[in-house]
Amino acid sequence: MVGVMATPQARGVILGKALTVLATIPASVLAGITGHPVSVEVHVSSGLPTFTVVGLPDAACREARDRVRAALLSSGVDWPPGRITVNLAPSGIRKEGPGLDLAIAIGVMVADEKLSSEIVAGTAFLAELGLDGHLRAVPGVLPQVRCLDTAAVVVAPESAAEAALANGPEIRAPDTLKHLIAALRGEDVWPDLPAPESGRQWDESVDLSDVRGQHMARLGLEIAAAGGHHLLMIGPPGAGKTMLARRLPGLLPPLDEATAIEATMVRSAAGLELPSSGLVHRAPWQAPHHSASMVSLVGGGSRGLRPGAISCAHGGVLFLDEMGEFAPQALDSLRQPLEEGIIRVNRAAAVASFPARFLLVGAMNPCPCGDLGQPGMCRCTPLARLRYARRLSGPLLDRFDLRIHVGRPDAGDLFDAPAGESSAEVKCRVDQARAAARHRGVAANSELQDSALDTLAPLDPEAKNLLCQAIGEGRLTARGLQRVRRVALTLTDLAGGEPPLTGEVVAQALFLRSEPVTVAHDPWSFANAR
Repeated sequence: MVGVMATPQARGVILGKALTVLATIPASVLAGITGHPVSVEVHVSSGLPTFTVVGLPDAACREARDRVRAALLSSGVDWPPGRITVNLAPSGIRKEGPGLDLAIAIGVMVADEKLSSEIVAGTAFLAELGLDGHLRAVPGVLPQVRCLDTAAVVVAPESAAEAALANGPEIRAPDTLKHLIAALRGEDVWPDLPAPESGRQWDESVDLSDVRGQHMARLGLEIAAAGGHHLLMIGPPGAGKTMLARRLPGLLPPLDEATAIEATMVRSAAGLELPSSGLVHRAPWQAPHHSASMVSLVGGGSRGLRPGAISCAHGGVLFLDEMGEFAPQALDSLRQPLEEGIIRVNRAAAVASFPARFLLVGAMNPCPCGDLGQPGMCRCTPLARLRYARRLSGPLLDRFDLRIHVGRPDAGDLFDAPAGESSAEVKCRVDQARAAARHRGVAANSELQDSALDTLAPLDPEAKNLLCQAIGEGRLTARGLQRVRRVALTLTDLAGGEPPLTGEVVAQALFLRSEPVTVAHDPWSFANAR
């Protein structure tokens, strides 16, 4: 809503007193990945020329004074000579970033009677202004547009495709402030929105057929994609762990509508590049460096709460290469999001929740030098191996459904072996398993509740005996029991079978969970290190 206190005819002096003019322009700001409506109130009165912004603005908001003034002058609009006060209401919410520039500029023009209040009524404005008057995109446009109840929203052309995903107000995207003013006055037409394009979000040239050998690792990758199971690959340097992980997004199905919107909102709020269509259709891929801090992984920040790498991987893959080099505190911060699919960031000044349902893939060497398992090659002391293994705590390791040892491929596999199955061939089986999971009411078997397993994944007597034996020997926790059952159900789906789960398939699931724990030629193991 836009209101102007005083008419154009009354501007100047009334009964010997200077007239004050107030304009209110709707806009919004971003807090986490949630938009909050903001009313930009602009007050113009006579007095010494000043420009003041109040209402908890940050430094970027306060600097709007110079950007807005230069943009108006570059667009042929005179700057008001009096005292200008801008209030960003409600005052209890901190306003961050330059996204209110355009709303402030329009408010100044309405308050100075350069624009009529009627022609901007029912329109919100979300964009940064360049000194030359060009409209620039701001992060988090989608959640900001979704929180508005205006009939139209003006955004930068680069944000038009993302803003249109809100399926609410009419989106208008002029390229400059001068063009916007002319369109508002009816002197020019509103530009057409750029046609959405379908953009690729992973390199389609990366194919699973490029991998030579590594049959067990390829199987683990297929199971992880089919059931949404977390995967840990352990092996010496150069064995192909990163190469395998990089091909996992190509096996995953497209995101459903709800997950696609959430993933788009997260990436937009984090300032990451979006596809040309505006919507994230394909599974995201995040691979933070092992020096990443806990805040960069889970989200937060000192100036404002921003999503971290685990939220940017929502609906896709979070790959932690050289996992043994990450800080233990950073790794342990993943335990709660892995269970709940959401991360709640609590700070003294703010609280935010970010979606964080991702497929975790870890890759690490068996020891610091990487040669553990090669007879006579390892140069690490027992203490160094123990310290390295303890980077992964027992609770975090217990959340990996699949633990695969990735050894160095043989020369015959590298030179003479034929190409393996392509990503398209494997994806057909993955889609089959995902379809079976959807019939159970979930996107993947890893999302099945424990209470539903007795009905959806019953055990035959042999399978039950195997699990009882593993629990009795201390090789399986209560959490691990349910995870083994989910993996066994995924193996059954990939084979085209039906429950109950047989002893054979449960034995395979147990093997895939424990296979890299004991490394050949060395008595040290992750189980002992824990």
